[in-house]
Amino acid sequence: MPCSFVVYIDESGDEGFAFGGGCSEWFVLSAVVTLKAEDMEVVGLVDRVRQMLGRPDHKPLHFRDLRHEHRLPLIAEISRASLRVVTLLVHKPSVPNPEDLRQGSALYFRAVHDLLERVSLLCRDARPRGGDGTADVIFSNRSGMSYEDLIDSIRTPQFEGAPIRHDQIYSHTAGRRMGLQVADAVASGFFKAVEPTQYGHTEDRYARMLETVLYRKGETCQDHGLKFWPELSERSLADKRLSWVREILEREE
Repeated sequence: MPCSFVVYIDESGDEGFAFGGGCSEWFVLSAVVTLKAEDMEVVGLVDRVRQMLGRPDHKPLHFRDLRHEHRLPLIAEISRASLRVVTLLVHKPSVPNPEDLRQGSALYFRAVHDLLERVSLLCRDARPRGGDGTADVIFSNRSGMSYEDLIDSIRTPQFEGAPIRHDQIYSHTAGRRMGLQVADAVASGFFKAVEPTQYGHTEDRYARMLETVLYRKGETCQDHGLKFWPELSERSLADKRLSWVREILEREE
């Protein structure tokens, strides 16, 4: 029996801790979750945007290569699509015991585990009519990383019997799986909302637009579709650059 869901995962930012030496303060990992039966709608979304922008057929849409006025139509299409988003935002300077996360892909693996926990809850909540209830999980290919090690890392009781199966995890380029271009836009959009430029500014319009597709448990997306690690303190939420987060949480109270 085929799977019920397709999950596309991509990231924005880096995993380094040399702040002030070129490393980002934030690392963002995002999952775009679709029903298997509706996966082709994601392909149609990318095609529509590409035609709208006059981009060549089959050329991947990379968020970083688009101007702001071209990013907006892409984010707008995603915000209206039949999909759900789970995003984990890691503020690396606040992470406890960072020395444990400096080696290899330790930070990435930890972030993947947190993200997939929430994706598993989403899949269980959705209860699709078709398929076997599991998900094909497709990562944007990262050169130099062992996906065998990543797959081994989720062979834990945490995922036993979950919609996420170790034998249904794959990696592809954005050119081969168009859903990864959507995941790239989502991760990059949230990254722009938290990572300041060299002039100290952030751009939260993309994140505000994507609020419509965040995974919610009941009425709340906090710790479900939108998860911060470590959790944001009251002092952090007072930062005007995170006003978009504060407004989302206030609407859910």
